[in-house]
Amino acid sequence: MALSTSRAINHIMKPLSAAVCATRRLSSDSTATITVETSLPFTSHNVDPPSRSVETSPMELMTFFKDMTEMRRMEIAADSLYKAKLIRGFCHLYDGQEAVAVGMEAAITKKDCIITAYRDHCIFLGRGGTLVESFAELMGRRDGCSRGKGGSMHFYKKESGFYGGHGIVGAQVPLGIGLAFAQKYKKEDYVTFAMYGDGAANQGQLFEALNMAALWDLPAILVCENNHYGMGTAEWRAAKSPAYYKRGDYVPGLRVDGMDVFAVKQACAFAKQHALKNGPIILEMDTYRYHGHSMSDPGSTYRTRDEISGVRQERDPVERIRSLILAHNIATEAELKDIEKENRKVVDEAIAKAKESPMPDPSELFTNVYVKGFGVEAYGADRKELRATLP
Repeated sequence: MALSTSRAINHIMKPLSAAVCATRRLSSDSTATITVETSLPFTSHNVDPPSRSVETSPMELMTFFKDMTEMRRMEIAADSLYKAKLIRGFCHLYDGQEAVAVGMEAAITKKDCIITAYRDHCIFLGRGGTLVESFAELMGRRDGCSRGKGGSMHFYKKESGFYGGHGIVGAQVPLGIGLAFAQKYKKEDYVTFAMYGDGAANQGQLFEALNMAALWDLPAILVCENNHYGMGTAEWRAAKSPAYYKRGDYVPGLRVDGMDVFAVKQACAFAKQHALKNGPIILEMDTYRYHGHSMSDPGSTYRTRDEISGVRQERDPVERIRSLILAHNIATEAELKDIEKENRKVVDEAIAKAKESPMPDPSELFTNVYVKGFGVEAYGADRKELRATLP
């Protein structure tokens, strides 16, 4: 499940919510096996692709729908908060790409690590973070997941294996390989997903890190979220070979329909088993963002509105799950609409609570900079005047 199991089930079974009707009707067979086929076949490089047949259940389908609609509502609300100047600085939204976050979580555990770039809000939510922590961080409040000091690009939840949220393009990939090195060094049966965008795919540090991962057979999975535009530059203008899943050369890869949550789930489960036995693998998620690169980008100067609406109509990840639920008579259209209404209410309540959180104390400027207990001393520019001894 993308969000914590208890949160997802509690929201689905919440009294007075129409979602309870769907769950009640499922009661005895909510875990019954349903086999679906991925929308597109996997394209592979130096590895046999996984099966297109994926097993799911009515409960998982309902949870996917609830989680993805909650993520989307959070991002739409963040857009409004930014325009109201309650969120400042950089802000990169994830709406359209929800299937990657949700499908990945369905295939792994919180002991597996994830590290990503600055489009991180929904990844954090999938790792078990809360809406209040998310909105508080976006607004620079003390109750944020990084105590209001990280903002949009620096969400973090170490206890659930989420290591950020990084603002420097591509810089998180070597850190992810370091996490995988630690997992192998400790002889753990877990993996690290190091995520990056197509705009970072030409970074030299990515190839250096991948080389080390391959030399040492580290349990690393490099996930390229290819939304086809690095800022406002189309992939074909920036990369001579935009087949990013082949970029590892000696490292195998898979191209995955990143708008299909079941394709993502299947690919990530396959990649985890491969990485534990054989070392690194690259997953290229063919996905799409509906918003611009960031809130300063309208997203319509380098692509047409018809292109955006075409993806929404033909490939939207939420609508795919909605169609499956309706096709299997798991819930009615009205019940799904009620889940979406409930999500709007939950998001609005989280925003109200986040607004009540105070700003960080000014003294927090000096915390989380140096390791404590080493008696670090701060001097003036001339090195003569001792200004402070840090704890």
